[in-house]
Amino acid sequence: MNPEASLIDSALRGWKSNVDRTTKLFGALTEEQLLEQVAPGKNRLIYLWGHLTASSDALLPLLGLGRRLHPELDSIFISNPDGYSQDVLSGADLKKVWDEVNNALWAAFSNLSPSDWAQRHTAVFAEDFKLEPHRNRFTVLLGRTAHLAYHFGQAKLAQR
Repeated sequence: MNPEASLIDSALRGWKSNVDRTTKLFGALTEEQLLEQVAPGKNRLIYLWGHLTASSDALLPLLGLGRRLHPELDSIFISNPDGYSQDVLSGADLKKVWDEVNNALWAAFSNLSPSDWAQRHTAVFAEDFKLEPHRNRFTVLLGRTAHLAYHFGQAKLAQR
C-alpha cells in the first residue's frame, strides 16, 4: 500500500471506529435514557444522536457523493436548539436513520481513491481551491471524525 492509500485507510478506520462505538452507545440506551440531558441545562442524548445523524447526512452532498437522505433532520437537530422542535424522532426511528446514513456514507467512502479524497469539497469554489488545496474531502473527513468523537465523549460522560 502506498503512503497516500495508507493515510486514507487510517482515516477511514478512525471514522468507522467512531461510528461503531457511537452506534453501540446510543443503540443500547432506552427511550428514557435518550431523553436525559448530558448535564443540567444541556442537550439531551437523543438530540446529540440526531445532531450527529444530520451532520453525517450532510456529508453526502458536501463530499459530492449524492443527495441527502434526510434533510428534514436539519430543522430539528442543526438549525434549532434542543427542545425547539416537538418532532424529535424516537430512538428506534433515529437508529434506522443513523444506520441508513452511515451505510450510505461507508459505501460511498469505500469507492473513493486517494486521488478522489484530495479533490475539493462542494463548499469551496474551484478558484479558492487552487489557493487552498487543503480544503479537500480528506480534511472534511478528519474534521467530521473529530466532531463525532467529541459528541461521543459528551454522551459517554452523561452515562455516569
